[in-house]
Amino acid sequence: MTFTSATKATALALTLSTAAALPAAAQELVLGAGYTSFSREGAEDSAVLSLEYQHSPFWERGSFDAAFGAALDVHTTGDAFVGAGVVGTWHLQRGWFIETSVMPGAYSENVDLNDLGSTFEIRSSLAVGKTFASGRAISLALSHKSNASTADTNPGVNQLLLRWHAPL
Repeated sequence: MTFTSATKATALALTLSTAAALPAAAQELVLGAGYTSFSREGAEDSAVLSLEYQHSPFWERGSFDAAFGAALDVHTTGDAFVGAGVVGTWHLQRGWFIETSVMPGAYSENVDLNDLGSTFEIRSSLAVGKTFASGRAISLALSHKSNASTADTNPGVNQLLLRWHAPL
């Protein structure tokens, strides 16, 4: 079977258009601001600032990719969390995405009733976002920190964040 120039050009165009539709495999910095709600009665809810680094994906299949990430959350009450783990992203149509992550780490409370039961806490997160033509994105994330009942108490904390993603 012989391929004509038109067939080769069509195959090349299809290949390039498919490659252009795939998500960019880049590192990114994610800055977030939001509010926390502690489950324990008497705990002091507060504003929170978040800084997250997401590495280039180590695994990709279809519209899903997985990458390593690290996060730092600092509350206006002085409470803080630092963790590292895995970030999964489903790339949807028109630049929309769903992102989830699980990051075990260390939590330190500055307010006694903001104690989550142990230093070891796991942050799980779910976000919905939109990527713009510039490669930057915005997302709304809901996350939860808990020690997964590895300690005697496990009150947990939830936070809602508006996040700005900037590719590196």
